Amino acid sequence: MKYLLLITHNQQTRNAWQNMSEAERELGLKAHAALGGELAEAGELIVSEALADQSRSKRVLVKNGRVTTTDGPFPEVKEYLAGFYLIECDGIDSAVAHAARIPEAAFGQVEVRPVLGAGDTGR
Repeated sequence: MKYLLLITHNQQTRNAWQNMSEAERELGLKAHAALGGELAEAGELIVSEALADQSRSKRVLVKNGRVTTTDGPFPEVKEYLAGFYLIECDGIDSAVAHAARIPEAAFGQVEVRPVLGAGDTGR
């Protein structure tokens, strides 16, 4: 089954990364690289990406056929998506074990969400 591991940041996690020493940040990046490498070697990694800061984002709304965009950052949003891993593994317990190895799980939040296949109802 496929799972999306969603890495969520907020001001606290952002501050934690910014207040780390260069060596600590390097350890975090190496942990991401090691996890990605191991998942790829096991044939479980589909894709993994970090996302740009929300200040570079745009929101899109279509209402009555008219497209409206809003530039980020979005001050009303307390948490935002910072990155993700899309994996395919045996079950949610395995996905949770992988998510626990993501550095942000120690000081932020990582959500594990099943990916629906064709014909799935989401329940």
